[in-house]
Amino acid sequence: MPAITSLLAVLTPVEKARFYPGTLFEELHALAPEFRWLDPTGLTPADFARELAAVNPEVLLTCWATPRLPAVLPSRLRYLCHTTGGVRHLLARAPIDQGLLVTNWGSAISRTIAECALFHTLACLRQATHWSFVLHQEGGWRGDYSQVASLFGRRVGIHGFGAIAREFLRIIQPFGCTVSVCAPDFDLAAAARTGATGATSLEALFAENDIIVELAPLNSATTGCVTEKHLRLIRPGGVFVNVARAGITDEAALLRIAREGKISVGLDVFAEEPLPPGHGFRGLRNASLTPHIAGPTMDRYPDAGAHALRNLRAYAASQPLSAVITSAIFDQIS
Repeated sequence: MPAITSLLAVLTPVEKARFYPGTLFEELHALAPEFRWLDPTGLTPADFARELAAVNPEVLLTCWATPRLPAVLPSRLRYLCHTTGGVRHLLARAPIDQGLLVTNWGSAISRTIAECALFHTLACLRQATHWSFVLHQEGGWRGDYSQVASLFGRRVGIHGFGAIAREFLRIIQPFGCTVSVCAPDFDLAAAARTGATGATSLEALFAENDIIVELAPLNSATTGCVTEKHLRLIRPGGVFVNVARAGITDEAALLRIAREGKISVGLDVFAEEPLPPGHGFRGLRNASLTPHIAGPTMDRYPDAGAHALRNLRAYAASQPLSAVITSAIFDQIS
């Protein structure tokens, strides 16, 4: 007898095709004798509540377009397997407090975000935006390229030590960088595993490195923690990259400093999104910008689907799950 009795997959056709292509959806279907796929397109929360109550699943698979769960959950519901990241739009903390098992994509997409951090780092060092203006718009050529720099052998400071930061540490290993990390959970054991050192303070991280990569989570402790004082500690020719959350930094101060032209910035996240057409970051030659597309890239969406399938199989086998959203984690995620 299968360990999962009933599974309801709430996915739009686009989500189904992108996250569970090929045999992945067939594997999902095979996990439970009572399986139903529900397309939430056009469903109101009341419509969804009625559908959910009618199916009364043991396991609920959700994604970005899934409507918010009703206050009273189905009696059989034991596990909410969220295909993507944040779950605050789906439910309050109370069901988790009461024992509902919830997981998300965890570190399944971390490598693509770390890859984007590396992209911005290299783009800033190589002055990619400047050369795009020169070559595409001005018909120019090389001119003065004395400020173009390499990543090899540089001093890199990482703010944060979550899954993305650990992936970033891994992918920059071939560059032989000297790396320091500022994070409450970066200890001697982490230093021994990674070869990085712990920064004595956030001020030291910014003052002692050529490149600062912002990868901390956004929570009550980090909101606004990177101030103008920190940003001005970056020495001329330095780089500041943020693919985490804009709310960690004083964005107005960052723009002022970027306009001075002494450092380069690489940004995937902004305080206001979409970035307004006339925003000050637009058009800066020392700014590498992407429109909040760090991860996952479209071709890597199936990584999240495969991660959800692994968790569902682990649940069916009464084995530990990955990326469990506890009450404490729920309070910290944005």
